[in-house]
Amino acid sequence: MPERTTIRPALLLIDLMNHFDFPGGDALGRQATARVDAIISLRQRFDANDLPVVYVNDNWTQWRGEFRDLVERCHDNGGASAVLASRLAPEARHYHVLKPRHSGFMASALPALLAQLKVNALVLAGLASDACVLATALDAHMRQFRLWVPSDCSAAQTPARHDAALRLLRQTTGASTCQAMRRQGCFPETPSS
Repeated sequence: MPERTTIRPALLLIDLMNHFDFPGGDALGRQATARVDAIISLRQRFDANDLPVVYVNDNWTQWRGEFRDLVERCHDNGGASAVLASRLAPEARHYHVLKPRHSGFMASALPALLAQLKVNALVLAGLASDACVLATALDAHMRQFRLWVPSDCSAAQTPARHDAALRLLRQTTGASTCQAMRRQGCFPETPSS
């Protein structure tokens, strides 16, 4: 009988520190703020089980700043940007990685961090389902991570774009996309406490 591999998931929170100052940003901001409670609940489950939570965020071409500078700028922006920054800012125990492009894996420290943490499964949440979440999920699939992208923890500018991205992920990567608020049956190796 083959030996069963122990699953060690990490939660990637993608582009939640966001300025929303691009075409369609207002619509994305509205969709994002509707997901805050589900994302907080999911993050709390990982924290309670001492599993890694990694913020993976665009640097918005600010090459001289650090992650805390990004959070402060989002607070100062007001609107959806401030809502997400005030409710979802990383805590001291969380990891954070700045990325220059869509995928969290491209030209970032994420692959090295996940290897150091001995992670082999990923739960992806954040923005936007049809852009950076999608690109990160595809790169994760190529690296043979198991994937869960909870439908209630990511958003796109419109529900139709969100649904299309999740459908694509189910079809091409085999990712689970059931809601995090269900708490069970989506990704059994993810904590359910």
